This record gives sequence, C-alpha cells and structure tokens, in this order.
Amino acid sequence: MCGIAGWADVGGDLTREVDSVEPMVRTMACRGPDAAGIHVGAHAVLGHRRLAIIDIEGGRQPMAASAEPDRPAGEKPAVVLSYSGEVYNFRELREELRGFGHTFRTRSDTEVVLRAYLQWGQDFVRRLNGMFAFALWDERDRRLLLVRDRLGIKPLYVGRLAGGVLFGSEPKAILAHPRFRARLDSQGLADLLGLMKSPGVTPYRDIEEVPPGCVAAYDADGLRVERYWSLERQPHEDDAGTTADTVRALLEDTVSRQMVTDVPLCTLLSGGLDSTVLTALAARVQADAGEPPVRSFAVDFTGSEADFRASDFRPERDSPYALEAARHIGTDHRLIELSADELTRDVNRDAVLRAHDLPYTFGDVDTSLHLLFRGIREHSTVALSGESADEVFGGYAWFHDPAVIRAAAFPWLSRMQLITPELLSPAFRTATRFEQYRADRYQEALAEVRHLPGDSPSERRMREISHLHLTRWLPALLDRKDRLSMAAGLEVRVPFCDHRLVEYVHNTPWDLKTPDGDPKGLLKRATRDIVPRSVLERRKSPYPTTADQLYEKDLRTRTQALLADRSSPAFDVVDITELTRLLDLPQGHFHTQLHRNGLETALYLDRWMREYDIAPE
Repeated sequence: MCGIAGWADVGGDLTREVDSVEPMVRTMACRGPDAAGIHVGAHAVLGHRRLAIIDIEGGRQPMAASAEPDRPAGEKPAVVLSYSGEVYNFRELREELRGFGHTFRTRSDTEVVLRAYLQWGQDFVRRLNGMFAFALWDERDRRLLLVRDRLGIKPLYVGRLAGGVLFGSEPKAILAHPRFRARLDSQGLADLLGLMKSPGVTPYRDIEEVPPGCVAAYDADGLRVERYWSLERQPHEDDAGTTADTVRALLEDTVSRQMVTDVPLCTLLSGGLDSTVLTALAARVQADAGEPPVRSFAVDFTGSEADFRASDFRPERDSPYALEAARHIGTDHRLIELSADELTRDVNRDAVLRAHDLPYTFGDVDTSLHLLFRGIREHSTVALSGESADEVFGGYAWFHDPAVIRAAAFPWLSRMQLITPELLSPAFRTATRFEQYRADRYQEALAEVRHLPGDSPSERRMREISHLHLTRWLPALLDRKDRLSMAAGLEVRVPFCDHRLVEYVHNTPWDLKTPDGDPKGLLKRATRDIVPRSVLERRKSPYPTTADQLYEKDLRTRTQALLADRSSPAFDVVDITELTRLLDLPQGHFHTQLHRNGLETALYLDRWMREYDIAPE
C-alpha cells in the first residue's frame, strides 16, 4: 500500500516545480515508509511513497512505460503511473497481457496495471479486481487519469489550482502545496457532520474526493468525472442452497487472492461473525500451503470486564468470543489491551485528527482503532478485516426495525450521529439549510437505486436500504479504516468488499439474504461449518468502546476548556448554549460512544479549524 501526490498542468511548464511537489509527497510518508520517488515532466509531476507489499525490490514507483509492449520506457516514457493499492487478479492479467506481446521486468501488480492501460485504454479499469487509487499520466494525450476502486476502499482527492489540478491520497497532500490555502466549504462540512457522505463532497473549498467507481480525467478540456461502475439490479434465479454455495465459493476465492503478499499477514478477530469467517478461511489457506497458523489480533480495554454495561446497541463484550473463535480455528491469537490513559493522551488524539484531516471522529473508537493498528504493525504489515459484511448481508439492527425502514431518512441516523442538529448553531443550520440539505441528499441517493418490474414493495424498500448503506455509509467506514491504519503503516484488506460478492448479494432477494428475519442468515448458512455455534448465535455487537469513567472526566474537562474560550472558531458551527446544557447532564451520562459523539465532534472541530488554519468562506 502506498500514498500518491502530484500536480498536472497541461498549459504550463512544471519541470522546475519539483520543490512544490516534494512537500506534498512527504506528507504521505506514513502511508509509504519504505521508499519515495518523483517523476518530473513538462506537464505533470507525479510523486509516490511506498509501503512494500509485493515484489519488494522491483515495484518502485512512479513507474513508466513506452507505448510499445516490448520496449523499455527510455528517457521519454509514454505513460507514467503512481499507484496505491492492490490488484488481486494481477497474475491472470499478466498472463493475458503476455499473450499480446507485453514483457515484464517485475513481479509487481503495479506493472500489470500500467501495461493493462497501454493495451486496453481507459476501459482497462473494469478488468481490475482490487482496492486501488492511482494517478496515470499519458504523455501522448497530455491527460491525467485519477482512478478509484469500485467501493471506495482507497481514498483519492483532487484539488483545483489556477493552472491545473493537484491530487493526493489524502487532503494533507494537497494542503501542503505552497500555493494552496485551506478554506472552509460550509455545505461540505454540513455533509460531513450529517453523516451523509455525498460522493465527491469535502469540507474544503476547491478539494473534491474522486467518487468510488469513478475516473477523474484532466486534460486541455478541464476536469471531468466519469463513472465506470455502479450497483445494478439483475434477476436472481439461484435457490437458497445454490446462493449459499456461491457466496461460500466467492469468499474462498477472495480470501485466497487477498492473502498474496511478500510480508507478514494477520487477521482482525473480534469474535463477531464477519471476522471469524475471514479468519477461519484464512487459516485454511495457510494450512493448505503448509504454513504456520494464521496470526489474529483483538482489542480490549483495561478493566472492561468490570466496567462494561450491556445495552441493546452493545449487548456483550467481544473478548470472550474472540478467544473462543481463536481456539476453535487454531490461530496464534494476541490481545492488545488499551488503558483510558492512552485514549486520552493528546498525542494519540492528535494522531487521529492528522490521519483524517477532518473534524470527523467517533472519539475513543477512532483512537483505539489507531492504537490497535499501531500495535499490530509491530508484528504484521497486512491485515484482513471483516468490514462491510453488515452492509452487504443486512447485519445492522436497524435493517430489521420497521420504524427505521418506514422513515424517509438515512437509516443509520436512528442510532448513530456525529452531532445532533440541535447542537449546531442556528446560523450554521440556516446557512447550510441543514435539515433540508440532508433530506435532499437522501432523495438523491434513492434516485440511484434500480429495481426490476416484478419487485414487491418490501423488496424494493430493502434494496433501497442496502443501496444507501453501500453508497453512503460504507464509504465513511472504509475511509476511517484506511486513514487510521495507514497512519500506522498497516495495510488493511477487506474481502467482503470484493465487487463480485457485493454485486451477487445485492441482487439476492431479502428473504434469502435474511431467512426468517435472521440478520446475515445467508452468510451464516454459507459458513456454519467453520464458525463456532456461539458466534453463529451471537447478537450483533459493534466495535467496543471504553466505559472507564476516567475517559468521561477527561472529555468533560476538555469541553469545559473549550466553552471557556468563546473565540473558538468551532462556535461558528456549534451552539454554545446547547453544548453547555449537554455538559450539565449528570456524571455517567457520557459512558458510551453514542452519548459522547456531540462533545467529541465539538472538540475536533476546534482543533481542526485552528491547526489546519481553515480560512472562512
């Protein structure tokens, strides 16, 4: 995995602008600690930071190629690539390209991507199976292609600058350009705070996110975004048994492909269904290859057994189930235990802010995730995660709540919000039309959903719910996992995001996906032979949070300090009176992440606007 950054200007001369791009590339060092490179051309400067995963010696970047299949790049390459990600079908593509006369100097998937573009042009991206975000400069057409994977697993941003475009894996790369100034986009901030994740939208003026499944092309005609993939509605004709068998086959193939690496690999094992399935499948791949048991990791908090309070949202602790799953599968299991002191340290909270470049955090969830990834990185460079199984298979509780299903709103807002509308200042709510904007974005998302003529009303509604999660909720979770893991130099792979699996299950009728109303029943049927019964029967429980009162006390102290400084730029967004009222609630009210989110968001807004020197609109 890697970080990319650069600048393209078809009307200027960038040969002397390397000093402007070098700071951009340096910001990506956390994503690529192993190597760095910059390609300088007249109209494009492409930078790269590398985390070596496959072909450690041969996969250096940026990588260049000539237009002829069997010729070296030479001094004037036709195409240059700065690539981040993994293409899991690169071996098959390489053999196919050899049939067209292409020769390869490396074993890397990067070179396969480069040659695939030379062979098939821009449509080559449809052939790629993986997670990726890359910049490709074609000197022949003076055209820059910024390409992002189908589900948005890997991030990619583009910034508009007089005389061209800037790009980077994270906003910090664009913000590091000496001629770019961070300015607020209030509507984009409303989108972020409202947990809407509208494609392309950011809180930075003149910075856009390349939407999942899209290519942003820049040339003499300007910048335009073209979609190459979206969720389509196709008839599903398989019976229940065949459907489960197909899901199992897709999962086995996906996990096997995603375990290809030249560095140590592990799994994230929480004791939930999703992570247990992946760990069990990974263990079989290891065993079949005659390799040692797969290594697995889990997280817990000091004193959690005594502090834990069961609720409908989080009914049980993870640790007992993770240990049972590890014993059942036979993994080399390790627990990373975190204290409240670690979660409250400024250095760790600041690391989360710098990872996101945004006032976007779920508090101790994000801090503990980053610390977990840092701990894992001491042992492994790649980890498999169960992210997206809930979105694909209908695992969240609100998928099965009639009131939520009937509501004309994003379903997750019934249980999860960064900040309530009441906590926003009246001026901000008015300026951004917050409630109406959120309603408009909801209708916009629904308009993307495709149905078949024979779909029943209930089937149509559940497909809408699924589509909303895959296109508006999942990208936010994937973004969080990418930023917090890559800030630790760890690559996290997400097999449940394989687009073949997503397409197949998305078109599976709801009663096959959740038979008898059983959340993720299809996934259970497909994998029940490799998962312990306790895990199969366990209720959904989200990522754990600390219940230590020291964390709540620290949060209250920080919020009191914020309220004492009425000059804070956060109060252009947050209502002082409502924040004060919230803080007056009795001790113990903020014992869970759900209750803490409003305070956390206010604090991170203040730090973001100050430290990133966000200029007003």
